[in-house]
Amino acid sequence: MKKIIAVLLSVLLLASLLAACGTSDEPAGGSSAPESAAPASEEPAAAPTELTVWHDGDETLMQAIADTVNPMLADSGVSVTFEKRTGLSDQLKLYGGDAANGPDMYLWAHDSLGTFVAMDILEPLGNLVDESVWADYLPLTVDAGQIGGTQYLLPVYFETLLFLYNRDMWQGEVPATTEELYEYMVANTDTAAGTYAVVNQHSTSYNVSPFIYGFGGYILDAEGNPGLNDPKTIEAVEYNKKFADLEADGDYNTVTTLFNEGKAAAIIGGPWLVPGIRAAGIDLGVASLSDMTLPNGSPLAPFSGVQGIGVMKAAAETNGGAIALALEALASPEVGIALAKAGGCAPANSLSYEDADVAADEIIAAIERTAETAKPMPNAAEMNVMWGPVDSMLAAVNKSGQDAASAAEEAQAAALQAIADMQ
Repeated sequence: MKKIIAVLLSVLLLASLLAACGTSDEPAGGSSAPESAAPASEEPAAAPTELTVWHDGDETLMQAIADTVNPMLADSGVSVTFEKRTGLSDQLKLYGGDAANGPDMYLWAHDSLGTFVAMDILEPLGNLVDESVWADYLPLTVDAGQIGGTQYLLPVYFETLLFLYNRDMWQGEVPATTEELYEYMVANTDTAAGTYAVVNQHSTSYNVSPFIYGFGGYILDAEGNPGLNDPKTIEAVEYNKKFADLEADGDYNTVTTLFNEGKAAAIIGGPWLVPGIRAAGIDLGVASLSDMTLPNGSPLAPFSGVQGIGVMKAAAETNGGAIALALEALASPEVGIALAKAGGCAPANSLSYEDADVAADEIIAAIERTAETAKPMPNAAEMNVMWGPVDSMLAAVNKSGQDAASAAEEAQAAALQAIADMQ
């Protein structure tokens, strides 16, 4: 149907030489727009155009986005529809380059970006809109959407780890240093009785990232090289070990149950834990990990996941003008405000935090604060095979007692082999 409409429009509009959405005069994927081209906002769609966005997220959130942007686009004739797809990654690999059967855009986590860029199915956003569109975004979220300095994702919202605590159990202020936190844990943990001061998934890559990156180590660099045997990574793993000894077994179900049942005073976790915590009737307090300093003087630096909008190259060739209009609407601070109110999401757009209700949300404020030190999860395609080696290294150190240096060398070798097997 899209192809038929496109042909009819081309015939009807040829005489007027107007640039309809996605005619051959639009820049193709990977090319730059002519300098004389007017901004996308000055080129309204010539006819009704429905854009489809595939996602694998909460449909309430997607509806909040649609309800916000579609009124903004009403005069242009462009509309945005969100369509949920199970197994989104596989769906995009199959249909991402198919203009007839694939979406116009997708909304998903940024760490998949490298894979899709390598497949050459995404359109650089700079070919559609000016970079001023994301000028007000938190730098962390912008960086997460780039590969090689090219912006491929328009950030929408993000999440990261927080220090969540039970106000009825925690004594005094949240420590300002990790050493003070450790002292509190020693004084208030009774492993024999099954009660804990703090619990964490201490052998999971994501949850140990605050230590690894805070110490200056890394899991994967921008070029896709693993750094598991980097001296600073090893130092972080060794340091994490003493906390792990006081944090139960580190299993997700174990630590969340301990906290929700009032057997742990605090947990290191993300906003995804909040609904269950509130359902358990806990008086929840929250603090940013950026406010807790390591012995080296640096703050904890957790991973962050960014949800963003990517544009399919095939769709940009036929619907470029309409997609540009949609991107400008999606970039508005109103979208972030709507998501914050609908689902407690932390907006990528810094202007969204000027809304009184968003600013008053304690959890959203803590996430925004953590953005100062948080690190986007690596978005290189090689990250797909890194989780296993890192988690194995952490389990070997924390659960089996292997020394960190030898575990790191084994994990580095396993990571390099897994990356080589990708070729």
